[in-house]
Formats: sequence, structure tokens, C-alpha cells
Amino acid sequence: MTFLYLSMRYLGLLFSVIGMLLYVPTISVTDVGLVMHAALDWMSMVGNVMLGVIMIARLHAMYQRSRKMLVFLVVIFVPINIYDGVMTALAARFVSGEELILSDTYQCSLSYKGDGVLVCTITWTLSTVWEVLILCLAVRIAVKHIRELRRYSAGGLIGNCFTVLMQTHLIYFSIFFAISCFQLSDLFSIISADTSSLEFRMHLCFCQISLLVHMFVLGPRLILSVREYNAKLLGDWDSATGMLSIPFQNISTSGV
Repeated sequence: MTFLYLSMRYLGLLFSVIGMLLYVPTISVTDVGLVMHAALDWMSMVGNVMLGVIMIARLHAMYQRSRKMLVFLVVIFVPINIYDGVMTALAARFVSGEELILSDTYQCSLSYKGDGVLVCTITWTLSTVWEVLILCLAVRIAVKHIRELRRYSAGGLIGNCFTVLMQTHLIYFSIFFAISCFQLSDLFSIISADTSSLEFRMHLCFCQISLLVHMFVLGPRLILSVREYNAKLLGDWDSATGMLSIPFQNISTSGV
């Protein structure tokens, strides 16, 4: 988890630098525009893989390390990311660039050709389905957990810890839903809008900022929430064990 956390932080830093150079209108970018766009696509794919690993680890912990759940998630996660990787490798066939002058700077205007928009739409759909599946599984185990807590009052020790995972996951999914809407509008704007206009480039810039926050800010936060869950759970169990050991110590002392 430490490796994932540091990797996502540094990858996010590199992503933000390249995105700023590519989408900020006041910075001149010409010949390297397509290369920088391809680099952002690959970093997004790697970031999605890391996020998927984090989500699998979270659900694995929430389902009490169920082997069946782990296998189920991996079987769904691997084909989606294989498709994403193949489409990223073939993205150069669907993207073309042309030089234009915008705000007295030279820019590289990117446009999709052929089935490029369709490929992006399928990739967006698969990512959304994966996130919705993760949310449904998290809500399912949360409801089941609440019912168990009502039966056993002693389960309150775990209840407070469990909310740490659910709260961060709901916040993450809410922001993901908003970003998905922006990305979908981005795909439609590529079809209908003028890709060389300043408004379109500002829209792309905003989408990249949203993606940066979603992937490289909230993603590492999910790792921290897992650590908080494990630390709090261990601390609560240690406290409970200490409280239970006091009566036994008194009994053994009185017996002597």
C-alpha cells in the first residue's frame, strides 16, 4: 500500500505538469502535443489500474478477506483493464492534431477520427460500470454489517471503524459521478463543438483538473482510510481486551 500511495502521488504530480503544458492556452505547444496527449492517456490508464487495486483491497477488507469476493473482483477487473490498455495503445490511430494560433500562442488542436469517439465511450462505460459495481458491493456489505450490529451489541467496536471505509467511499463515488458527467459532456462536445475554440480548450482543462483530483488526490486518500480502519480496529480490540482482562486479574488475585 505504501508503494501504491507514493506512486500515485508522484504520478499525479507528473500528470498535472503535462496537463498544464497541454491545455493551458497561454503556453505554446505544437509538435509535442500528440506525444503529451498520449502520455496523459497512459498515465490515466496506470492510475485507473492502481485505483482498481486499491478498491479491491478495500472490498477484500470489508468482506472480511473473503477469497470468493477477491476472485470475483479480479475476474471482472482484469478484462476491463486489458481492453483499456489495448485501446490506449491504439489511440494514436484515432487521434489527429493540427497546429493553430490561440491567444498569440501556437497550440496543437486534437481531434478524434473514425471510431475514436466510440472507443472512448466504451471505455468510459466500462469504467462507470466498474465503479457502480464497487459501490453496490460496498453498500451491500454495509447494510449487512448494520443488521449484524443490531443483533450483537458487542459489535459496536467494529461499527465505528467500519464507517471510516464507507464515508470515504461515498465521497469518492460522488466525485467520480460528477467527473463522469463532465467526461461524457466532453465526448459530446468533441462531436458537436469547435475543437479549436477557447471555450472548448477551457472545458478540456477543467476535465483534466477534475480527473487529477479524482485519481491522484482521492485515490491516495482511499489508501489512508484503509490504514485508519486497520489502526482503529486494532486499537479498539486492544482496549476491549484490556478491559476484559481486569476482572480475570482480580479473580486470580482473590483466589490466592
